[in-house]
Amino acid sequence: MNNVEFWKPKIITALLAIAIIGGWHIVTMQPKFDRAKLTDDQLMVMEFNGDIVQDDAGNYTYNADKGKGIPGPAAVLAKVQEEISDPFHKKGTNDHGIGYLIWYTVFRFSIGFVAASVVAIFVGVIIGMSPLMFKALNPFLQLLKPISPLAWMPLLLYTVQKPTITAILVVFMASLWPTIANTAFGISSINKDFLRVSEMLEFGWFRRLFTVILPAAGPAIVAGLRISFSSALVAVIPAEMLLGELGIGYLTWIEWNNLDISGVMFAIIVVGVVGFLMDAVMTIVAKKVSYAS
Repeated sequence: MNNVEFWKPKIITALLAIAIIGGWHIVTMQPKFDRAKLTDDQLMVMEFNGDIVQDDAGNYTYNADKGKGIPGPAAVLAKVQEEISDPFHKKGTNDHGIGYLIWYTVFRFSIGFVAASVVAIFVGVIIGMSPLMFKALNPFLQLLKPISPLAWMPLLLYTVQKPTITAILVVFMASLWPTIANTAFGISSINKDFLRVSEMLEFGWFRRLFTVILPAAGPAIVAGLRISFSSALVAVIPAEMLLGELGIGYLTWIEWNNLDISGVMFAIIVVGVVGFLMDAVMTIVAKKVSYAS
């Protein structure tokens, strides 16, 4: 790949980012305050409510700390700088730095996703190896797969009665069904000649599983894991919001309760960045365990 082809998409990405931020700034610019059509009583009320403030020269301007609508990029950038200036502070039970909040979310996600992946691959292998079990259990898979993991949350919370474990179980439920379905489909679609050769070579069940079955079904299993990964990542944030558990989802909700829209947008950006980095890690792992035929 020559330098032009390498840099061309990056330049386009940078130009689009500049255009988006510039448009965002223009749309959210605070208009200049005009007192011409307002009476002294109206001005007094607006100043009392904090909608306007007086500068050093005695002129009225809109209160930047009480701006209406979506905040501009400068306000969000100020919020980002404020949050990352001390990312690992702990000031009381619910006031933890963004570094800790990210760690809490990633930890819950990792435990739920890894546990679900192990269970799903194991169950998928059993179903895929038996055509009878595949046909018998497939209706249940198709019934359970479209159910939102958040729909399980009230039942899970009632059962375990611990919000932290409930959040992990929500991730578990979100990760389970796509991997089971893809694993079972991949194994049931393996070329039968592979299995016949392994029988001729007198492979044991475990050796056949790890040297023939799983590698042959690898692309389908990895595809199921990618789908489960995305589903779980989408589920963990609202689970934290609803359960009130410290994490990125909790940050989004608490900023909304404080009517800090800049904080809400900062939390959204954090969700996107964390999701992007975790997906990049998942892509690297998928390339390591997959192969090109």
